[in-house]
Amino acid sequence: MTRPAIGVPSPTEILQRLVQFDTANPPGNEGPCIAWIARLLNDHGISSEILAKDPARPNLVARLPGRGEAPPLLFYGHVDVVPADTAAWGHPPFSGAIAEGCVWGRGALDMKGGVAMMLSALLRLHASGEPLAGDLLFMALADEEAGGDLGARYVVDEHPHVLRSVRHAIGEFGGFPLVIGGRTLYLVQVAEKAPCLAEVTVRGRGGHGAFITRGEATAKAAKLLRRLERRRFPIHITEAARRMIRAMAQALPLPTAWGLRLLLVRGLGGLLLRLPGLGVGMLEPALRNTATATVIRGGDKPNVVPKGITLTLDCRRLPGVTPDRFLDELQEVIGSDAEVQLDCLGDAPADVDMTLFPTLAAILSERTGGAAAVPLLQVGSTDARHFARLGIQTYGFLPMDLPASFPFLDMVHAADERIPVRSLEFGTECMLELIRRYPGAVTASYEGRADERLRQHP
Repeated sequence: MTRPAIGVPSPTEILQRLVQFDTANPPGNEGPCIAWIARLLNDHGISSEILAKDPARPNLVARLPGRGEAPPLLFYGHVDVVPADTAAWGHPPFSGAIAEGCVWGRGALDMKGGVAMMLSALLRLHASGEPLAGDLLFMALADEEAGGDLGARYVVDEHPHVLRSVRHAIGEFGGFPLVIGGRTLYLVQVAEKAPCLAEVTVRGRGGHGAFITRGEATAKAAKLLRRLERRRFPIHITEAARRMIRAMAQALPLPTAWGLRLLLVRGLGGLLLRLPGLGVGMLEPALRNTATATVIRGGDKPNVVPKGITLTLDCRRLPGVTPDRFLDELQEVIGSDAEVQLDCLGDAPADVDMTLFPTLAAILSERTGGAAAVPLLQVGSTDARHFARLGIQTYGFLPMDLPASFPFLDMVHAADERIPVRSLEFGTECMLELIRRYPGAVTASYEGRADERLRQHP
């Protein structure tokens, strides 16, 4: 374990302070939190730059210069969080309290805990004077929880020069353990689905609520919701899903491994996903596009039958699926008796750069006593899709050595969100190790690609 430099705050201390800033989005109000990070970096001799579309909701970028012998490596994370219902928490959600060996607070897992690890690694590295082969960039971003328009999307659109030559980045969502079949797997995100919003409207005759009405807008909306519940989108075996399922199967015992491999057999996946245990969690949405009704609007008086009802659907497209193809699939699921407006909020690249994955997997294996790492196709979405437009591959790598009983997935965006203190230190050490190994990882990869090109084109 690396000995922290004197005067450098621990990741626990950094996280406590980050949590104490109420950056619930909406409205966000990330300004004071970003200003505190800027002061922290400045106090330790690291300059930073503020990039802001909205001055109240800025982003920060800092750089530790290297010798130019390796490409720059980007660490990034968002400091906005989802709202918290104070009454449901055992400790106030913006207190940063330490209890039961954990830091409690909104954002402890998503993702101020990860930002604290990154900042701690950055500060320790700078204080040690350890030379860097390539630049190390750090970004603290706003607005991820609402799509990133003021954060990552703004930086990519308006300030791409700060990311020049960057090809690999570390962000969310991954590095956490999942126990399946008695085996511990560490999931590292390498790909994600793309978000879309669909406004689906059904129409009918209005009228007085005292009269019997059948087959009008309310009945059509009910029928549409039943179709969403009962019908399934077709199976797509993307390369990202194939990598994930094969890696899981390789690490797990029989017969679970057989079941996973059969998911990749054309014609069998849809049948197997109907069986108890397989069609749940991350597997089924990693193999299908999805649409989930989240908002229903219609009618404004209790005695008036509405002429129209609109449903908002939270839709997620698999990597490589075009908006037109997704719209065709959605129309097939919901039927033709509806008007659909689709708003796609970014794309999910079909190609995955696995250059850093072996290094990340090795670090996790060495520091956990042999646990296997799995490349994750994230069924949600992160800021990674914005950076992907510049050709930057993000790896979700916020390492946490959580105990098997720790309900990680149940705590994200939920009450009593918290992270063990020991996991913050574990993650910081893993990130420092990655920085040290990064030049060799990318050099070996590029040399390997050159050798492959020579074999193909002698």
